[in-house]
Amino acid sequence: MLSEVLKTLSGRRYQAMEQLKAFLRFPSVSAKSDHNAQTRACADWLAEQLRFAMLESSVMETRHPSGRAGHPVVVAKNRHQPGRPTVLVYGHYDVQPPEPLELWESPAFEPTIRKDASGHEAVFARGAVDDKGQVWCHVEAITAWQAHGGVPVNLTLLIEGEEEVGSESLASFMEAYKDELKADVCLISDTGLPDRNTPAITAGLRGLVYAEIILTGPDHDVHSGQYGGAIPNPANVLCQIIASMHDAQGRVTIPGFYDDVLHVSMEERNMLKTAEYDEAAFSRGVAIAFGSGEQGFNSAERVSIRPTLDVNGLTAGYQGEGAKTVIGSTARAKVSMRLVPDQDPHVIRASFERSVRARVPGNVKCEIKFFGEAWPVLTPVDSAAAKLAREAVERIWGRPPVFTRSGGTIPVVADIKRILGCDTLLVGFGLPDDRVHSPNEKFDVEMFHRGTDTAAALYEALGRLKSV
Repeated sequence: MLSEVLKTLSGRRYQAMEQLKAFLRFPSVSAKSDHNAQTRACADWLAEQLRFAMLESSVMETRHPSGRAGHPVVVAKNRHQPGRPTVLVYGHYDVQPPEPLELWESPAFEPTIRKDASGHEAVFARGAVDDKGQVWCHVEAITAWQAHGGVPVNLTLLIEGEEEVGSESLASFMEAYKDELKADVCLISDTGLPDRNTPAITAGLRGLVYAEIILTGPDHDVHSGQYGGAIPNPANVLCQIIASMHDAQGRVTIPGFYDDVLHVSMEERNMLKTAEYDEAAFSRGVAIAFGSGEQGFNSAERVSIRPTLDVNGLTAGYQGEGAKTVIGSTARAKVSMRLVPDQDPHVIRASFERSVRARVPGNVKCEIKFFGEAWPVLTPVDSAAAKLAREAVERIWGRPPVFTRSGGTIPVVADIKRILGCDTLLVGFGLPDDRVHSPNEKFDVEMFHRGTDTAAALYEALGRLKSV
């Protein structure tokens, strides 16, 4: 039957891309309240498409722990049959802010197909690969299966609208509906591949702590000639604090930061090297001469098995054209910390705050805001579901997948294990140069279609999973 499904998918290539373009036109930026209406419209549209795929589909409300309304969740199901395994498919329809807009070669929410820097056709738009394109791989696969007697598993889709802001409402939603969301395995396509010829199953994700440091010196902006050198300059102080967060070896200097980092065997470190990882290509991909970071590790390891601390935004003083001799009243930095097993995000959050406050002089006010935490996770690579997934991937790609660790974070994975009690398969189709979260984000057209075929094969393979 899979061969017939694949034929159907092959005949729908054009329609599949047109539908993906329609999905990408919604500016569903969860971080911006002025996009709330468009974000909800995107959820409504997706629910309607899933109804077209003959699934029962609903747009369901969520609430933050604070009680305020969150972005809706789209939940869809086929008709569940006794004795069949249940697969929960998770994804997200929200996207990152597109700024800076002037760096986009085509408008962020007007999907455009053109050749990328490597000469391959790709669709360019915000959300193309993270995660609308990968969600649409599954929608297309499901639609094709429905035309051939139905998807061979009990299927539940959970597509949320807050992943890019930490999935703050989703844990409580899953707690409230855990009986309806119960599954034997969760399947997520929101990860990537080492290169266009190497399929991959992701075996680990880093966690996250995201903070904003706000320093205030004088109560208003002051003349740098009248006050410079005699009062604290929040910009100077902030730069000193940030500079002190790493030592000469590239290690984070927050006390206890590495205390709980899980040791990674040389066998796994060598596995990362065998995933056709090219150190020079990694640097060329972002137009730098060579990589840098924690000494004793290569770039593949630094972005997967090691924790990090990075400034994501820095604001202080005058930002306009020309010169203005002023000492700004405030300075701000947004800081993300990517965590690895077995780091506890709550412990890291507390250590970070203590460390920052200890470095702030007494004549400067300090406020620290946090924007949620996510736990790092490892997923089993030797489970029955993982073995079936390997078979499915190999059938489509003609070679077995490698097991990798992702440097990114999918907050819900740890919650799915904690609340729903099931493991997750992370099978994604993005490429390293897809510019996730950056201007000119893209999804390789061939990877999109191959991802759709792989999703179809995964449903066939997981249909042989024994239901618990």
